[in-house]
Amino acid sequence: MRLTGFKALTFDCYGTLIDWEAGIAAGLASLTARLDPSITRDEVLEAHARHEAHQQRMTPEMPYDRLLAVVYKRLAEEWRVAHTSDEAVAYGQTVGDWPAFPDSASTLQYLKKYFRLVVVSNVDNASFMRSNEKLAVEFDAVVTAEDVGSYKPSRRNFDYLFEVLSALGIDKAETLHIADSNYHDHQPAAQFGLRSCWIFRRFEQRGFGATVRTFTEPAVDFKFTSMAQLVQAHHEELARG
Repeated sequence: MRLTGFKALTFDCYGTLIDWEAGIAAGLASLTARLDPSITRDEVLEAHARHEAHQQRMTPEMPYDRLLAVVYKRLAEEWRVAHTSDEAVAYGQTVGDWPAFPDSASTLQYLKKYFRLVVVSNVDNASFMRSNEKLAVEFDAVVTAEDVGSYKPSRRNFDYLFEVLSALGIDKAETLHIADSNYHDHQPAAQFGLRSCWIFRRFEQRGFGATVRTFTEPAVDFKFTSMAQLVQAHHEELARG
């Protein structure tokens, strides 16, 4: 199987292109600073992942910025930290401030020359527009949780994605899905027979961070530790002809 054999690349955004763990940690800093005793960054991220996934199941039609405000409230309650509703709302509005990984914008600009690029992300439209400014590329289509009314790993999000691809004249067999999360992306991709590529951003870290824990390693067709590695592999394929 060759990267050059695909016509379209579909991307998860947060965790793959946008460093959501850095964004989450920064957005919760004022809350976690009040913890006594303190907890580790990974413990913060894992608690966030648990509450986020639960809220996404319970309220699938809630836009992501509002959902994060609920997550903030649940974390404060769990940690027994005083908080205000304004703080919770402000945290939900930080998504657009989350930084891009250093290699995201340049690699997307390279890939745009060879593929149709589509985002399928658990986010609201307004937050994604702010994030996309950091990615500096025009995607051929953007599928958000707000568009679909549910969150990955729901099959609805992938059914919706396949309809969008079909409208672009692209078949599932011509598509490679690129993501970090096994829970949100690689497991449902495998169920749909969608080829996938794991960008293993946490390769130097232990645990699952802001992603829900799973018990098997992703069953994927390609694996890289960065987007830059993916681009290098594609460049080498082109050089070999």
